[in-house]
Amino acid sequence: MTPQEIIEALREENPDALLADGFDAALVGIARRCGQPSLAVYSIVKCAVLIMKRDGLCKADAIEYLEFNSIGAWLGPYTPVWLWT
Repeated sequence: MTPQEIIEALREENPDALLADGFDAALVGIARRCGQPSLAVYSIVKCAVLIMKRDGLCKADAIEYLEFNSIGAWLGPYTPVWLWT
């Protein structure tokens, strides 16, 4: 599925699911757990590559930025899931 197809499917399953601004290209799927809302799933590696290109950072700095600004941000029960592959 393309990121846009994932977004459309997620909106059908859980219109309240949060998306990470600027990281659509790193959206890799939808997380599901019994009795829990469906959530957006982002690839940490793909997000880091996007940050490296956008901000000219090295890999370590891009991951540190991502950890502090996105992965470490709890925005409630609809917060995205971050997948390390």
